[in-house]
Amino acid sequence: MPELPEVEVTRRSLSLQLPGASIISVQLGKPLRWPLGCAPEALVGLRVASIDRRGKYLLLRLDSARSVGSGGDEAGYLMVHLGMSGSLLLDAVPPTPEAHDHFVMQTSHGALRLRDPRRFGAVMFVDGLTSPCATKLLGRLGAEPLSDAFEVGPFVAAVRRSRLAIKQLLLGGQVVVGVGNIYASEVLFQSGIHPARPAKELTDASLTRLYAAIREVLARAVGRGGTTLRDFASADGQMGHFQSDVTVYGREGMPCVACGHTIRKIVQGQRSTYFCAVCQPI
Repeated sequence: MPELPEVEVTRRSLSLQLPGASIISVQLGKPLRWPLGCAPEALVGLRVASIDRRGKYLLLRLDSARSVGSGGDEAGYLMVHLGMSGSLLLDAVPPTPEAHDHFVMQTSHGALRLRDPRRFGAVMFVDGLTSPCATKLLGRLGAEPLSDAFEVGPFVAAVRRSRLAIKQLLLGGQVVVGVGNIYASEVLFQSGIHPARPAKELTDASLTRLYAAIREVLARAVGRGGTTLRDFASADGQMGHFQSDVTVYGREGMPCVACGHTIRKIVQGQRSTYFCAVCQPI
């Protein structure tokens, strides 16, 4: 957490305000998961040209233009990962840095800050998306589940080649990116698949249902502003509401919304998994 829907919500909220902004200053707080990769002052004068996303990484494309109307050369990217507890916030008025604000970038369109209590997030400068750092982090990511590149045939074929438990395969991100812990439990429940079932044993019909559930659940979560369990907020400070829609996640001991059977919890790879043993038989 944050997972793909939260990162996409952040991207959309930033894209309404930040493109065209010139960087005025950059301040660093306590060290994050990875270093910035350049001197903070090297970013001053660059412009935020666009904001994209790959998996759970936000990609702020920078150019060397000094004004919104000019077409400067590409200068690199800021790759942002929100870690386990991070949020990017854009303030119209420069804020007084708080204890958990570890990256503050003042721009002509406001102050962008990464607030991350647990400091597993990162902001990294790379000179291009083919650089060694970017390739290492992005090169093995699977298909984007909300894009046209995510097709049912290749998805089914890739899953059927794996001996991993299906939930572990989803979390790995090599087949499809962004189906994190919360949403993996939800899509498996919606498709009637037990989370511990070996991926290669699943039928084409089950995997087709899973494919549809991934697209539907993630799109709905984006529409609900993501999930806010503790810290997440969009760039304009809005909390998510998908936590009100969950069917199994965090509902251990409660009745299943479909059959009334008690929701169970198991641990897979040190992550909590929630499911209904009746609706999702092994």
